[in-house]
Amino acid sequence: MFIAMNRFQVRKGAETAFETVWATRESYLGTMPGFVEFHLLKGPEAEDHTLYSSHTSWIDKPAFESWTRSEEFRRAHARADNRTGESLYLGHPKFEGFEVIQSERKAAAA
Repeated sequence: MFIAMNRFQVRKGAETAFETVWATRESYLGTMPGFVEFHLLKGPEAEDHTLYSSHTSWIDKPAFESWTRSEEFRRAHARADNRTGESLYLGHPKFEGFEVIQSERKAAAA
């Protein structure tokens, strides 16, 4: 399994606009071979920003890389903008990719 994450420092006061961009986007992820799941995470608040992370799981790194080269990826990210004109972010998103080397799941409840 491969986990791809982007961390976003969203300017204070821009959280609703940022969440709206994500909620109204067409992701196309569900059509991609090897896609497992997506999460948008809201993290701690700092003085000037709120931390968010997008988190996708893939069956393997090649499946994720195929996504990044796909037409669906280009279409999904073409609309990942803020229509107010002012940047929602402090700096650029930070990508982090991880190969899963160990997993554990809770056993099914009896």
